[in-house]
Parts: sequence; structure tokens; C-alpha cells
Amino acid sequence: MLRSLDIRDLLIIDKLELTLSPGLNVLTGETGAGKTIFLDALGFVLGWRGRAELVREGAEQGEVIAEFDVPRDHAAREVLKEAGLTAEDGLILRRVNARDGRKTSWINDRRVSGEILRQLSDALVEVHGQHDDRGLLNPGVHRQLLDAFGGLEQKVARCRTAWRSLKDADSALTETEARLAAARSEEDFLRHAVDEMDRLAPEAGEDVTLDAKRRLMRASEQIREDVARARAALGSEGAEGMLRDASRWLEGAAASAEGALEESMTALSRALDEVGNAEQGVNRVLEALEFDAAELERIEERLFEIRALSRKHDVPASDLPGLADEFRAKLAALDDGSSGLNERKQAVASARKAYETAAAELGKARATAAKRLDAAMARELPPLKMERASFSTHVTRADPGPEGEEHVAFTIATSPGMPAGPLNRIASGGELSRFLLALKVCLTACADDLTMIFDEIDRGVGGATADAVGRRLETLASGSQVLVVTHSPQVAARATHHCRVEKSVEDGMAVSRVTPLSKEDRVDEIARMLSGDTVTDEARAAARALLAT
Repeated sequence: MLRSLDIRDLLIIDKLELTLSPGLNVLTGETGAGKTIFLDALGFVLGWRGRAELVREGAEQGEVIAEFDVPRDHAAREVLKEAGLTAEDGLILRRVNARDGRKTSWINDRRVSGEILRQLSDALVEVHGQHDDRGLLNPGVHRQLLDAFGGLEQKVARCRTAWRSLKDADSALTETEARLAAARSEEDFLRHAVDEMDRLAPEAGEDVTLDAKRRLMRASEQIREDVARARAALGSEGAEGMLRDASRWLEGAAASAEGALEESMTALSRALDEVGNAEQGVNRVLEALEFDAAELERIEERLFEIRALSRKHDVPASDLPGLADEFRAKLAALDDGSSGLNERKQAVASARKAYETAAAELGKARATAAKRLDAAMARELPPLKMERASFSTHVTRADPGPEGEEHVAFTIATSPGMPAGPLNRIASGGELSRFLLALKVCLTACADDLTMIFDEIDRGVGGATADAVGRRLETLASGSQVLVVTHSPQVAARATHHCRVEKSVEDGMAVSRVTPLSKEDRVDEIARMLSGDTVTDEARAAARALLAT
């Protein structure tokens, strides 16, 4: 609910503080007094695109502040949540238009963009007039209005969920088919590569081991010759023989040396042990250096094959075993692909069946809701003096989509035998006003959390018809908030909160004022609307009669 509107230096308004209430709020006044400026100001603070020049002449900036009450379950809270905003005790919108055209917006003292304001406005306010292109006259929202009227939100949600599941299943099938097609395009390569790797069976690190062994075998001839010489120098014909001779000679002399040779003999014994150890090590190396030329050739051939395979697949030789496993996995996936593809196809078929079931159920419910809406409109039109008119909700087949397979359009025929057509093409101004009002009364259950604004929707009607319009607006405002800009005294008489808009000239400048009316003030204002500039006693009596009915 719109609680208040505070306007500063906007067009011909210097300062205006308007307090609004639940129920039917009415703005009246002479033509040109500035009633439409109220809508311009509200549209400005809600981010609507309107007049380019709004700042009052002589002012540096214009400002509008709108305060709304938003219950906990109000749709506006979802918009606020998406924008990272909160509204604990209420919602205060503020927008400033500088003289240079710059516009700045706030929601509860947080800077926001005009786009966020526009998104929020759809959840807060609904404006209707003879040239309405935002609400009931927009065919693009007729299906949504019918769904809300029929209470079909859950069925629509199930249809959306089924549609998403179908799209997901379709995507998974397409992805699987693309992956299998890519795998099949390289199937021959994979099978040849796996056969080649299975035949060679390379092991991780094998190339390093083979390379070291090959280098050792190639160098073994030169190494073996030097090592053999060393063994001869260490053996019985070399160092070992000479040491043993020295040891034997010292032992023969030791008895006469009085212990002087003991230390030398001990050192010589150690030397013999070390020479023996060295000789054993050299013998082991000589044995290791024994090789078969055929073995060297086999090692070189395998090392060449491993390295050639490494170059072929552009991976290190140590990664060949892992690459072989990867190729085997791709072949396994290809071999199992038919069964996986069949599962995807079955999933698509199942999802399509679920969507078709949900869409058919929603379509059937829409057809039922359309009949109910047509019946409601048939009851609503006669009190608005449109007994000969008819309203029809056309539900036709459309391409499948997330919200079903139907296109919905509201059509009217103003006289029996006349062809039905779109609301804004068939009806005259007065007829259209009443059609829109009747439709809004029928749909009020789906929009009772909106502030509904009717801009001279009673234009072109008078007398009993205007009275019927006023009573229907009063019905619509029961339990919600409706704002009406009107020239009709019959409509004004139904108000629960009545304000008069007046324009005057102050200091050479036009100024518009809005004044809440007391009970007696209302009598005078309605009398003016009935009689014109000169308010007579008879007009006042007629005004009191209107207010009393």
C-alpha cells in the first residue's frame, strides 16, 4: 500500500505532502489543475520513463519520496532480495532529478539504479487508463492474468519444472551424441594405438633403465681392459704376491729383531686384507662387464621403439602406460556408448512425457479458468450498463514452452452479432473504461497486494453508468488500495479518502496544491463537479444525496 507521497519542486508543484489510506482514494479538480502530475511524480519515483523536464522553474532539483507498506509475503520483497536490499518496517523510495537532467535514486537510503526501481514498481503499483499498455491491454500478460485468476500457479510451476527437465535431458542426449561421434571419428586410431601399446607394453621409467644399461654395455670393452689390468696388478703376480713375499721375509727376521718389526708386520697384514677386498670388487665388476652382443641389440631396439612411441603421441616415455589406460577407457566408453545413448534417449522420452502430461493438465485447467472468467465478466458487465456486450477469453494452441502450450487473449464484442476483437481496438473510450474496470474487478483476487491506479477510467460515461463505475471501484478497493483520478461526481462520492487538486498563481508562477477534504468540503467539491463554477444549494443537496447512497 502507498502510504504517502512527498513531492518537492516538480513541474508546478513546489511542496506537496499527500497521505493516502486503504480503500478508495480519489483525486478531483478542474481540468489542468495538475491531477496528472500526481501520476507523473509517482511514475518518476518508480523509475518509469516519462517527461524529460520535471524540475520546477527556478529550482535546482526536483525530488519525490514515496513510502509503501509491504507485508512479509509481498512480491516486492523478492525484488529487494535479488538487489541485496531489505525492508524491515517499510519501503521508502526517493528519487532526485537535478537541473542538468541527472537522476539519482535510493531505496531505504541505499543508492540504486532506475532499473531496480522499475522492477520494484511492477510489484507495487498497477496503472490503468484508456490507453493502458502496461496491464490489461497488453496481450503478453493475458495468460499470466488468467493463471492468477484460476489459481494455477502450482500447475504452472510444475510445467516449468518439467520443461527444464526436458531441456536438461535433451542437452544430455545432445552431449552424449556429440561425444560418441567424436569418439567414433577416432575409433580406428584408438584401436591401433592400444594394440601398439599392448604389444610393446612399456613400463614407467623403463626407458631410463634401458638407456643406462645400454651405455654401460657400450663402454664395457674399454672399461673391462683397464679393470683386467688392475686385477693383474692386484693378484698373486702383482701387489698381493709382493706383499706376501714381504710378509714372509719379515716373519723370518722377526725372531732376531726383538719386536721391532711387529708394527710393520701388523700394517702389512691389513694391507693384504684391503688388497684382497679390492681384488674381489674388481672381479665382480669384470663379471658384470661380461655381455652378449645380441642382448645389446635387443635393448637398443626396445629403447628405440619406446622413444618412437613417445614422440608419436607427444608425451614423455614415462607417461605411455597412463596414456594407454586413457585410450582403453575411451574405447570402453565407445563400446558402452550404445547403452548409454539408449539411456539418454529413454530419459528424453520420459521427460517429454512428463512435460506433456503437466502441459495438458495446465491447458485443461486454463480452459476451465477461461470459462469461469467469461462467466464472471458476464455477471460484471450488466451493472456497468453493458448488457449487450460480451467478453471472451480465447485459449489457443501455441508452441510448447516453459509455461505450457497455450496462447491466451482477452477479446470483446460490444454488440450482438459484432465480431470479437482485442480490447483496445473494438471498444470506444467509455466502453473500454468499463471493460477494463469489470476485468480488474474479476481479477482483483490475483492483485490485492498492488496499489491500483485508475487515470480517468470513467471518462466518457455519466449518470447511472458513472454511478455503476463508482460502485465497482468501491468494490475493487475493499480490502486493498485504489487511487482514482476522476471528473465524475458519482465516482468521487464512493471515496473513502478524497483530495482536491487546485492550481493557482503565486509570485507570477503556477502552483498546484492537493488538499485532503473533510466531510463538508467533499459536499462542496462534488457539488462543483455537478454544477460547474457556481455551486448552488441544489447542487449541494444533490452532492449530499450522492454521498448518502
